[in-house]
Amino acid sequence: MITLLSCKISHRYGEKLNSGDLIPLADPFILLYDDVYYAYGTNAADGIEVYTSENLKEWHKIPELALHKDNSYGEKWFWAPEVCYINNRFYMYYSAEEHICVAVSDSPLGPFRQEQQKPMLEGEKTIDNSLFIDDDGKPYLFFDRFNDGLNIWVAELEEDLMTIKNETMHPCIHVSQKWEEVWPRVNEGAFVIKHNGVYYMTYSANSYESPFYGIGCATATNIMGEWIKYPHNPLLQKPGNLVGVGHSSMFKDKNGDWKIVFHAHNSINNIHPRKMYISSVEFRKADDADKLYIDPNFDTPFLVRDAHIE
Repeated sequence: MITLLSCKISHRYGEKLNSGDLIPLADPFILLYDDVYYAYGTNAADGIEVYTSENLKEWHKIPELALHKDNSYGEKWFWAPEVCYINNRFYMYYSAEEHICVAVSDSPLGPFRQEQQKPMLEGEKTIDNSLFIDDDGKPYLFFDRFNDGLNIWVAELEEDLMTIKNETMHPCIHVSQKWEEVWPRVNEGAFVIKHNGVYYMTYSANSYESPFYGIGCATATNIMGEWIKYPHNPLLQKPGNLVGVGHSSMFKDKNGDWKIVFHAHNSINNIHPRKMYISSVEFRKADDADKLYIDPNFDTPFLVRDAHIE
C-alpha cells in the first residue's frame, strides 16, 4: 500500500517560454504524489530531469536534476525513468549506458542515489525497467533484453525492490505482428497495470527513430504466463499531426481516471528533442472482455516560468 508524506510545492505562474515551450521529455513517466504531478524522462546528458504541475497542462522545470550521474552507475545515456513511492521511499527505475538501475530518495525531486553503483542485471545489455507490484504485494520487474533484437521480459524482485531473482526471468513478447515490422526487431517500453484480474501491458514497436513508432497492448491472466497481443494493434500511431509516438506509461489523475503519457518526434522532419503528450485511457466492453482504449485526441502540456519550491 502506498501512503503519502507531506511535500509542499507552490508555483509562481508566469508566461510561456518563448522557445521550446513543449515539454522536452522522451520516455516520459508521471507520478501523482501529494496532489502534485511529477514528470520524469529522457533528455539530460548527465542524469534525469524532473518537472512539476498541478493540473497536467502547465509545467515547471526544476533546476536541479532529480538524478545526477555522480550518484549513479554510468556516465551517459540516462533513459526511461519511472518513480514509485513505496515504504516511505521513492524508487527510481531507469537505464544508464544500456543497463537497468534503481536509485532511491526521500523526495520525488531527489536527489536520487544509487546505493550500489552497478546495474541490476550485470553481464548483458538491458533497458526500460518498469516496476509492477501485484495485489498480493509481490514485486515484478519488466525490462528489455537485446538477445533477439529488443524484446520484453519479466522477473520477480526480492523484497528490497532492487535485486532480480535471476532464476525467475521469463520472456513476455517479441516482434510478431505486421505493423511492428516497419523497423523490425523492437518491442520495448513495457508498462503493466491490472484491471479486473487481467494484466494489461502497453509497449512500443518499431525503432523510436521511425515515424511509425507506435503503441500496442498485450494481456495475460498469469503474469508469468502467455501474453497475447491485441489483433487490432497498434492502439496509437500517428495521432493527429504527431509521428514517432511511443514509450508510454499510465497513471491515474486527481479524479481517479486513467491517463497515458507518451512522447513524439519534435516534428515531421526532426526527431529530437522529442516532446511529451498526454491522453486518456479507458476500458470498453467487447467480446465479454474489457478492452483497453487510448483516446487519439491528445493534450499538449507546456512549460511556464518561475517554479518556486518552498
